Amino acid sequence: MSTRELMLGNKALARGLYDAGCLFASSYPGTPSTEVTEEIAKFDDVYSEWAPNEKVAMEAAFGACLGGARSFCAMKHVGLNVAADPLFTMSYTGVNSGLIVVVADDPGMHSSQNEQDSRHYARASKVPMLEPSDSAEAYAFPAIAYELSEKYDTPVIIRMCTRVSHSQSIVEPGERNVVRKSYEKNIPKNVMTPANAIRRHPFVEERMNKLKEYAVSSPLNRVEMGDKSLGIITSGTSYQYVKEVFGDKCSVLKLGMVYPLPDDLIRDFASKVDRLVVVEELDPFIEEHCRSMGLEVSGKDLLPICGEFSQTMIAKALGVEVPEGLKLDENIPVRPPVMCSGCPHRGLFYSLKTNKCTVLGDIGCYTLGAAAPLGAMEMTLCMGASLSAVHGFNKVGGEDTASKTVAVIGDSTFVHSGMTGLANIAYNQSDSTVIILDNSITGMTGHQQNPTTGYNIKGDPAGKIDLESLVRSFGIDHVRVVDPYDLAACDKAIKEELAYKGPSVIISRRPCALLKYVKHKAPLKVDRDKCIGCKSCMRIGCPSISMKDGKACIDQTMCVGCGVCAQLCPVGAIVSDEGEEA
Repeated sequence: MSTRELMLGNKALARGLYDAGCLFASSYPGTPSTEVTEEIAKFDDVYSEWAPNEKVAMEAAFGACLGGARSFCAMKHVGLNVAADPLFTMSYTGVNSGLIVVVADDPGMHSSQNEQDSRHYARASKVPMLEPSDSAEAYAFPAIAYELSEKYDTPVIIRMCTRVSHSQSIVEPGERNVVRKSYEKNIPKNVMTPANAIRRHPFVEERMNKLKEYAVSSPLNRVEMGDKSLGIITSGTSYQYVKEVFGDKCSVLKLGMVYPLPDDLIRDFASKVDRLVVVEELDPFIEEHCRSMGLEVSGKDLLPICGEFSQTMIAKALGVEVPEGLKLDENIPVRPPVMCSGCPHRGLFYSLKTNKCTVLGDIGCYTLGAAAPLGAMEMTLCMGASLSAVHGFNKVGGEDTASKTVAVIGDSTFVHSGMTGLANIAYNQSDSTVIILDNSITGMTGHQQNPTTGYNIKGDPAGKIDLESLVRSFGIDHVRVVDPYDLAACDKAIKEELAYKGPSVIISRRPCALLKYVKHKAPLKVDRDKCIGCKSCMRIGCPSISMKDGKACIDQTMCVGCGVCAQLCPVGAIVSDEGEEA
């Protein structure tokens, strides 16, 4: 009986990790990497967890591999920035059992604040990187990566991207094979004092030379000879586009190992084709390497450095006529993201707007507070930056600035990297107001648990951080909790805390409206006889509210009865099912 299955790339990768004997998984959720850890957590014989941030996840995975278990951690590309500190030194220590770092890039920035190329981290940290191009390879590569990790004493990075992570193709899973090692004390190898690190650096360079030799003959890299007038070097999802456009009408060097690159294989391939082109999304990583080898090659002179590729784009760039039925020339209507109906962040942001606050923001659903009609967020940089930034902003701006400037941060982001920023505010007695938007979940990535929710990755009871007690432990005395559905309470809290001289924290607490356990009130409706068409209710940007024939209208299938809009209506036209004012 066939075991073939159509799998999402991330699910295939998780199954590949499982079958390759992974025993420990620690990650922080980040699109497009999240499902890898969610899927492997379904296997009870793999210990799985959400860590507070990517640095902790990587260090925990390192500890597990040091203890003899094959381990892995996953993150999105910006998460690798957070985990870079342990990554670079793990290159020196090496591993005991195998360690895989899964990083998912996001060309096109579908859910990210930048478009960085993680291949640079492999080169900078001197760690090998593999890049699957479909679900079948996503399944197969972990077994190879663990073997490489243990043979060459190195962590191995598997680079995914949005399209490979979130597309589906056929996978034939096999059987699980668990390999465990015993821990052996080895201070010169594992204690990276300068004296020991100096001795380990030559090992890293020697290892890279061996990996370069391996790359030339590795089955991960393969040549598919076709028409020799054009030779294309490519990897990942770009390989799929190239094959769809050209088939066997060109020759292809398909790279599954994108660092270190196989110099001899590249030279040999280049010698057999008339024209050499590199097709790669984001930076000219492979192209620049080819140029450094003295090869004449095209790449970013034909294809963009920004955004995702498509079959049509590649065909046009390389002079191939696109069949009429395959063209995607029409502009697809844009569907801008918006806070959900009943989102607990909406009322708080409305209050910040009406108080004309300068709002320094952070990463999460609440970043949508920057969008119209609220327009109530003026800065977003990276996880945790709002707290550090508001401190600096207020220190140089003085009393006038501090009296109207706040930082906002979600509960998960606060635990991820906001706590140190708050420690700085408290330690240096910054006249700053911080608002923790506690929606009781990690929202934007799809409702993952975090250390403030009281549940672990499997939904079982776990340690729970008490935010109020934690904030007070920093030495901050002004701490208050508000319900963001209560606009008057929000307004009062914002005014009072901005007037206070010294550090203060407001916790805006209400669970995400989409959580399954949240019980909603009946939808509200508009009394059309009372409605004067003033559009006051539209100022909060709720997708449930629209205007129809000059009157407000509430979509009964979307409204959760939060009542925020009713607090804005000057004539009491928004009512409950019973016709009473909401």
